[in-house]
Amino acid sequence: IYGSFAEIGAGQEVARYFFQAGGAVGTIAKTMSAYDKVVSDDIYGPEPSGRYVCESRLYKMLDHEYDLMERRLRHQRPNTNFFSFADTVAAINFHRTIRGDGWLGIRFQLHPHSEPNDIVLHVKMLDNDNRLQQQAVGILGVNLIYACYRYHQAPQTLVQSLMDGLRGRVIIDMIRMTGPDFEHLDNRLLSLWLVQFGLSDVAIFGPNKNNLHASEFLYKKSALVVRGSFRPPTLVNLDMIHKAYEQFTREPEVDPQKCALLTEITLDNLQQDGPLDEQDFLDRTELLAALGQTVVVSNCEEYPRLINYLSDYKLRHLGLVIGVRPLLELVTRKYYENMESRLLSAFGELFTKNVRFYVYPALQEGSEELMTAHNLPIPEGVKFLYRHLLDNRQICDVENYDPEILHIFSREVLHMLQTNEPGWEKLVPSKVANLIKKECLFGYPQEQLAFDY
Repeated sequence: IYGSFAEIGAGQEVARYFFQAGGAVGTIAKTMSAYDKVVSDDIYGPEPSGRYVCESRLYKMLDHEYDLMERRLRHQRPNTNFFSFADTVAAINFHRTIRGDGWLGIRFQLHPHSEPNDIVLHVKMLDNDNRLQQQAVGILGVNLIYACYRYHQAPQTLVQSLMDGLRGRVIIDMIRMTGPDFEHLDNRLLSLWLVQFGLSDVAIFGPNKNNLHASEFLYKKSALVVRGSFRPPTLVNLDMIHKAYEQFTREPEVDPQKCALLTEITLDNLQQDGPLDEQDFLDRTELLAALGQTVVVSNCEEYPRLINYLSDYKLRHLGLVIGVRPLLELVTRKYYENMESRLLSAFGELFTKNVRFYVYPALQEGSEELMTAHNLPIPEGVKFLYRHLLDNRQICDVENYDPEILHIFSREVLHMLQTNEPGWEKLVPSKVANLIKKECLFGYPQEQLAFDY
């Protein structure tokens, strides 16, 4: 292998650590640092956003540096695998106004005359010292270069190996692998593995199945998050998503043009019926993609963890859509866990000034009585606090819901489709029903072919 290093900002350590790792002699064509913004812009061009630590800057660096390798060296090294490593990083500053994060990527060949592959990731540094953060970036960069050649045929191992020597020091919350040697790989599994193996609490991918990072589409916007099992997405799920989003975008403080809709599946939900099943995860996300949804996979069963993660992106307003029964469980659990000491603090972690819960109603079991945010049997000791949240509209009911579909439950629909019980198609959106049948998702029985003998 033979390649180059280009590093912007605080990420000046990867080339140094690569030299120190041993075996680097004869593998490096060039190393370059562009600490000054003017110098960086002159080489790679300015960013329309004015930001330097961003995904588009990293791809410009990879394009430029890999093209130089090919133009300058391919004739002299026709049988060499080229690579270009790049990073753009901002480490923690003296006043702690910048916590430290960056983008790292490598464009590399596995065969001399093949098209290259890309591995791109976003990292948050957790050390409270600038020097230690730079060290962590150096180690991570070397791990990435080693992994792309050592573990390219085992992407799950590749993802886990990135944290070698770095547990507790960094969070990797986005990774993307593309190119001819990764054509077989579903990148949504990369997002799942980041959360499953503890590299991050949150990972996101879009309806086009490409992995995304929150900084690239949520920064200083408003967001509505709808949590559910989506196994499968039913008419109730769709009604909950659409009606809550319509209500959220009508709020006077929310700009509909700067608003994102996210559907969330938690790790706990994926493991509810036993060990995590990757095909089950892909079936759920396949249907959400067909409905045009951006998906968050998270290890945030406790809402404050999700709120804290999203707060890094300076959201104007955050809406959380929740069923009325999960809300009752949430309030009751918070009350009994904290009634002796920190009740106000526990609720304060949930209901910060820019967070609002939108509550979707349900029918009482065994009756036609409707449960809403306003008639829940809240524990006596927290009733006044709960009333305060209602009065200040930090908890509010979803409006204009469809009362005719409240009898639909995902578990019942799942059982019906798995046993091919008639009528399940009417309980889910038509796109969902068609895709389940076409792809035999969730164990839908394949049609038996009849043969004449």
